Amino acid sequence: MKKYDELLVSLRRVIRAIDLYSKKLSKESGLTSPQLIVMQEIYNNDDVMVKDIATHINLSSATVTSILDRLEARGYVVRERSQIDKRKVGVRLTESGTNAFNNAPTLLQEHFINRFESLDEWEQTQLVSTMQRIAKMMDAEALDAAPLLQVGQIHTLNAAGETTAKPSSSADIAKQ
Repeated sequence: MKKYDELLVSLRRVIRAIDLYSKKLSKESGLTSPQLIVMQEIYNNDDVMVKDIATHINLSSATVTSILDRLEARGYVVRERSQIDKRKVGVRLTESGTNAFNNAPTLLQEHFINRFESLDEWEQTQLVSTMQRIAKMMDAEALDAAPLLQVGQIHTLNAAGETTAKPSSSADIAKQ
């Protein structure tokens, strides 16, 4: 097997592991990884603004708003206009949202982070550098990506600097 084949097989295994865990998470909790990440940000920063959530998890405000729409429809979050500055809208978890968040399984990236942090500093740096180079080789620098392991929609910047979304595969439109 050629070296590039070995690399592609390893990448495919990573993608497959993420996909399988995402399906397990959705089945067990009814939530997707992006929803849990957004809920985690709200849990840690009550009455947080959408823009702040987007900044902290490295997703566009439009993507976070879409996720919040789904969570709000399920009664997990509420948005409330600030009494001080009417232009600002804070987001907080409802009691039902807090329960759903607390009862959800651990996110896959938490397992990954624990293992990653147990590596020596030089190994961590080498892995980060290698993955950044792979992303560049795959022309993936402009993709909107949060620090979470989830298969789903790909967000890119068009010529006007606007975020556009397209599914990464037909099976991956996993109800952000």
